[in-house]
Amino acid sequence: MKDLHFAPRLFKDLRHYSQEKFAADAMAGLIVGIVALPLAIAFGIASGVSPEKGIITAIVAGFIISALGGSRVQIGGPTGAFIVIIYGIIQQFGLSGLMVATMLAGLFLILLGVFRLGTIIKFIPYPIVVGFTSGIAVTIFTTQIKDLFGLTIEDLPADFISKWGAYVTHFDTVDWPSAAVGLLSILLIALTPKVSKKVPGSLVAILVMTVAVYLLKTQAGITTVKTIGDYYPDIRAQIPALSVPDVTWQQVKMLFPTALTIAVLGAIESLLSATVADGVCGDHHDSNQELIGQGIANLCTPLFGGIPATGAIARTMTNINNGGRTPVAGLIHALVLLLIFLVLMPLAAYIPMACLAGVLVIVSYNMSGWRTFRELMKNPKSDITVLFITFLLTVVFDLTVAIEVGLVIACLLFMKRMAETTQISVIADEIDPNEESDVQLHEEHLIIPEGVEVYEINGPYFFGIANKFEELMASMDNHPKVRVIRMRRVPFIDSTGIHNLQNLCVMSHREGTHIVLSGVTPNVYAVLEHAGFCKLLGKDHICPNINVALDRAAAIVERCGKD
Repeated sequence: MKDLHFAPRLFKDLRHYSQEKFAADAMAGLIVGIVALPLAIAFGIASGVSPEKGIITAIVAGFIISALGGSRVQIGGPTGAFIVIIYGIIQQFGLSGLMVATMLAGLFLILLGVFRLGTIIKFIPYPIVVGFTSGIAVTIFTTQIKDLFGLTIEDLPADFISKWGAYVTHFDTVDWPSAAVGLLSILLIALTPKVSKKVPGSLVAILVMTVAVYLLKTQAGITTVKTIGDYYPDIRAQIPALSVPDVTWQQVKMLFPTALTIAVLGAIESLLSATVADGVCGDHHDSNQELIGQGIANLCTPLFGGIPATGAIARTMTNINNGGRTPVAGLIHALVLLLIFLVLMPLAAYIPMACLAGVLVIVSYNMSGWRTFRELMKNPKSDITVLFITFLLTVVFDLTVAIEVGLVIACLLFMKRMAETTQISVIADEIDPNEESDVQLHEEHLIIPEGVEVYEINGPYFFGIANKFEELMASMDNHPKVRVIRMRRVPFIDSTGIHNLQNLCVMSHREGTHIVLSGVTPNVYAVLEHAGFCKLLGKDHICPNINVALDRAAAIVERCGKD
């Protein structure tokens, strides 16, 4: 803990701040705040909470992440990745359960940063990240079909397959004005960048379609297009009072796996976003400080009624592309959202639900990463297996199961590959010095004495290869006087490897065979000595190189011959 440091990037950047930097950050923050508005509303509603809770999340979490995070340009807030998880938590545990799960996730993120585990998150296999990201995208798309086409379904099933079954059986209830609004919204969002890349297509779609639906209702008498106000009539432009949940141990135990999933997903998404941002603006973020900032944001946001938040890659890139270069841009983005929330929030009641569905359809398309998915299909079969299992589990079951199973499979495949890279070879008759790194003599060949067998372990000596080596030893019919085991290329050994060597010593002793180790590295030797193996074998049987080991083996054979 003595290495613990708390150094938000904002503090560093403010030391050399200037009026020019503020002007650039202010413009970027203004644009990002406008871009974030429709997304915050859409993510809030899709998650099963009221639209203002999405905006409050963007305000509170966005401000804290920029103020206390480790990235210069990261923009935080609600993201599509959390929609499925949040919706499931609310259905099962209610809003109080969501508060507890989010705050637990925030605590986990803080601990990840405090114990400097930020870099470890980056080692989660890429097929898992793509698998569950694509799975979330498909799930988000699925949840928007009802609003996109204005379908009349009383009780929409929760699971993926039943949901599509309900869509098929109720497709005759399509409300064509709603469908037109939804499809035109998608078209507007897709075409806006071709006209101007600085104007957010989602905002254009919401403004145009809100006005269009208002005119349809007032001038044409078409009232079937549902708006946010039809579902949330009590929208208020008011920051809710601070609320602390009543937490029980039973609730913590039940929400622990879900909270851990939120933390892992948030850590992955935020650090991935920060890494991409580094590549664009030539910076290097502090991953541990970023996790601490994300954790504090998720610990505080629920107190104001917010939902889980993380780094948002689309908003972060918008920030960079519009000149944002310090965390001040993120602070301004949050203040812009606060101003819009306090002044214009009641007008959100007129936004059509079909238009928001169109916004989320585009979000799910961008999130799907189908091109990356296609490219990964060219990779080894093991990676494809992890990709598909994670994807299918995310879609058919839920993200918690997908991440857990995906990580287990990836770990098993990693261990299998490690075991395959470790080779065990039997050296017969002689050793060529020209191919050796630990031979000190310069003879043409080192002759292996009669009654001596030499084995070499090349690679990590952990439980997979240890069992393989034990099986090899057990299958040997001959019982030489000495077995020399070369370990010069063994970088580490685990408890199973030590146990295996101990069993080998005991078994060989019964058979009248001596064990001599050669070329043990300092790290491995320290582990063996700490485990008491050196005392069991005898330190004179652990030799620095093959020359000494063969001399020791020859002396043992000679002594046994005399006996």
